Amino acid sequence: MASKPLVAVLDACVLYPFHLRNLLVQAAFDGLFDAHWSDDIHAEWIRNLAANAPHVTVDRLEVTRDRMKDVLPQANVRGYQSLIPELDLPDPDDRHVLAAAITGKATLIVSWNIKDFPIENLRSHGVACITPDAFLVELYGQFPEALIDSVARARGNLRKSLPSSEDFVGAVERQGLAAFAAILRQNTARID
Repeated sequence: MASKPLVAVLDACVLYPFHLRNLLVQAAFDGLFDAHWSDDIHAEWIRNLAANAPHVTVDRLEVTRDRMKDVLPQANVRGYQSLIPELDLPDPDDRHVLAAAITGKATLIVSWNIKDFPIENLRSHGVACITPDAFLVELYGQFPEALIDSVARARGNLRKSLPSSEDFVGAVERQGLAAFAAILRQNTARID
């Protein structure tokens, strides 16, 4: 792929939805970008998903987290905690995400919560925030063939309940990825 791929911290809100998490992890595994996260980010998405989906156990979500860490061992950022007190964000509870980005030398935070990461608070750290929809569209612009192949593998990861390509694209769209779903609709034959 690129000689120096994008480095992006994945916020908890983009690891929470199943299909989005699957797409992002697969794209990172395929080398389209370097994904970063932290134990705090994992704890947040697991806690929130377990609270909102009582039929899903914390143990099961921790198994998912552990698999993510196994396939992307370089993604886990450590040693960022000392930065947290000096960072300024609208919600102090989000400072750990920016601290992980700084420590992991990420240039992007991928999050649905753009308002929680204002440009003026990130600029001096060399970090920007982007929605997952815009991020995947940007990756497609850089690696159109490779990203579609990655999406096909992400769909194939769903061996137990393999949806049709149309159903898969519909699920992706329902998770808020409208622009990326439009790209996928133009490529459904390739993700079959």
